[in-house]
Amino acid sequence: MSPGSARADFRVCNGTQNLVGVAIGYRATEGWMTEGWWQIPATTCATLIEGELQSRYYYLYAEDAARGGRWTGDVNMCVAENEFKIEGVQDCFARGFQRMGFKEYDTGRQGSWMVQLSDTPGTQESQN
Repeated sequence: MSPGSARADFRVCNGTQNLVGVAIGYRATEGWMTEGWWQIPATTCATLIEGELQSRYYYLYAEDAARGGRWTGDVNMCVAENEFKIEGVQDCFARGFQRMGFKEYDTGRQGSWMVQLSDTPGTQESQN
């Protein structure tokens, strides 16, 4: 990669003073997928999906490890207690998973996207 070229990926930046755990949901060729957990230390960023984004919509759920605060939405998807990659979003409990509300991000088919998590609601998203 040349020094001046922009990276295409989906990144999450933690603008809080605490460790945040993040999960992502998206539509893959084989159907709905959720993956987690990325542990993102205070004031750092993590790349959740590397390379050109293949979907228009991505879904994010995050929780503050220290204070228990959450960044949620109204799209229900499955998560697990530890590191996971789950196919499908139906019957979470019956399959031994938890169900959480993920927030939808419309990337408008852009090649990269960045979400900024902060302590102030309403300032959680931006784009590259």
